[in-house]
Amino acid sequence: MLLIRRIQDDTMLSDQRAIEQVQVILKSRFPDVREKYSTNIPEQLTNPLKYRFRTSLLIAENRRGTVQGFSLMYFAPDLRFCFLDFIASGKNVMSGGIGTSLYESTRQEAIKLRARGLFFECLPDEASVCLNTALIEQNKARLRFYEHFGAFPLINTQYETPVTPAADQCPPYLVCDFLGQPPVSRAAARKIIRAILERKYEDIVTEDYISTVVDSIKDDPVKLRAPRYVRPPKPEQDAPALKKLHGTIYLAVNDRHSIHHVRDRGYVESPVRISTILSELNATGLFKEMHVHTFSEKYIREVHDHGFINYFKRVCESLPEGKSIYPYVFPVRNPHKAPSDDSVLAGYYCIDTFTPLNKNAYLAARRAVDCALSGAARLLSDARAVYALVRPPGHHAERKVFGGFCYFNSAAIAAHFLSRYGKVAMLDIDYHHGNGQQDIFYARKDVLTLSIHGHPSFAYPYFTGFADEKGEGEGTGFNINYPLKERTTGEEYSRVLGRALVRISRFNPGFRIVLLGLDTAKGDPTGTWNLTAGDFYRNGMEIGKQKIPTLFVQEGGYKNRVLGINARNFFQGFYETFFNG
Repeated sequence: MLLIRRIQDDTMLSDQRAIEQVQVILKSRFPDVREKYSTNIPEQLTNPLKYRFRTSLLIAENRRGTVQGFSLMYFAPDLRFCFLDFIASGKNVMSGGIGTSLYESTRQEAIKLRARGLFFECLPDEASVCLNTALIEQNKARLRFYEHFGAFPLINTQYETPVTPAADQCPPYLVCDFLGQPPVSRAAARKIIRAILERKYEDIVTEDYISTVVDSIKDDPVKLRAPRYVRPPKPEQDAPALKKLHGTIYLAVNDRHSIHHVRDRGYVESPVRISTILSELNATGLFKEMHVHTFSEKYIREVHDHGFINYFKRVCESLPEGKSIYPYVFPVRNPHKAPSDDSVLAGYYCIDTFTPLNKNAYLAARRAVDCALSGAARLLSDARAVYALVRPPGHHAERKVFGGFCYFNSAAIAAHFLSRYGKVAMLDIDYHHGNGQQDIFYARKDVLTLSIHGHPSFAYPYFTGFADEKGEGEGTGFNINYPLKERTTGEEYSRVLGRALVRISRFNPGFRIVLLGLDTAKGDPTGTWNLTAGDFYRNGMEIGKQKIPTLFVQEGGYKNRVLGINARNFFQGFYETFFNG
């Protein structure tokens, strides 16, 4: 799988290595470009005042962290335009759609910035402008590529005037992609082009040259060259897509959740939970379902104990259809003297008597992990919000044990994956304590874990979730528990949520994972609180006010009559402030 993600700065080691690879690609693909364009990338990312642009570096990398291509784009917030400086794949990399994926992601980045247009230079495809005829066919191919996206050269200007006529035999066109919007006015174009020449070429162009180019813009609004290679998209078809891109929550649904259907009486974690939520969300128009990739088991093994994973996988594969093993004996966990009987081992790796192992539990849990990881990967590319609608849930799964209907901690696995690229805050708003991620990240400071839950004196899992559990070692102070009383109102809950969000703001994460439990609702069979649809809406709004790239992972919620309604209200509130607030 190819991952496209944005590099914020060179603080993380993974980002330092990515930037180094980008610099190698830049030098190999553009050998005539001045040295400063590659050496200055880290500073460009962190010092927008100096360069008078905010810089966006998008990379396409494989799962091994090898950069296959990149795009380097500048945003001028004062004039609200973007300038794409470079887009390229590695010299020995077969394109395979990398260029298309990078340009689409760059274009979407410009749309999110509400830019009036994406501008870039492209060498001309006309012999009258490009005296180096050996480049003509290659230039045609590039312009043909950009025409597919509705990007065309600006005409009736002197932009392609050589700076040094004797040396510059192929001066570039200025290509404009107006992102589905009308072309800019003459006055706006003059300001934009002046900014490009002054900020990008300040050391090689003169004021006379800049004035000549700027004054040559006469059309109002500006005009683009007619298509030569493909038919451009119609503006009226582009506009709805543009609006949607400003506010899309991507949806990763576990398409294999229903194979895990425990029909025993009283087992409330049932497949109808997903369809109930989906039926309400589909009517909102806020979501776009995304492809779920299959990830290697290594991502699970980086978080969970190998012995537990091996046992879970082996037992599920060996069980016949319709048969379940329930833990019933709970031996002292001595790693040197583990039981040999599979039924007894279930208790060795479990924390309760109501989470069964069956033929499909492993497969369903694996796919839930795939959904969470696909969502995390999408946050690194073009998404600001993703909802992994999964079952079985995961937040009670610790490093070595399962329980509470949970087998693999999908949210924790996604958090560990994202932690390579920046700090992660995990906010658990399920009725029950998120003991799983607390156990997994208890000694780490790069992942902040917060849980708002019923006090362990009366609420599952009973043995964790106390306020004095604050982390250990480097992780001291990075595990926060908010145990609440048995009867908690929506207003009381909202005040505590506000405290948790303040703590997240102080942590200043690059990513946030919200473990979305809907079992805080009034009448839920596993909870005692009284939150209504209006409370979920307000809580969603408060969470949305923090403009942090967010992955939601579905956890509990078992009152099916209101489950979908509460989910819809939560996301409508979130959407209102996150995208439009």
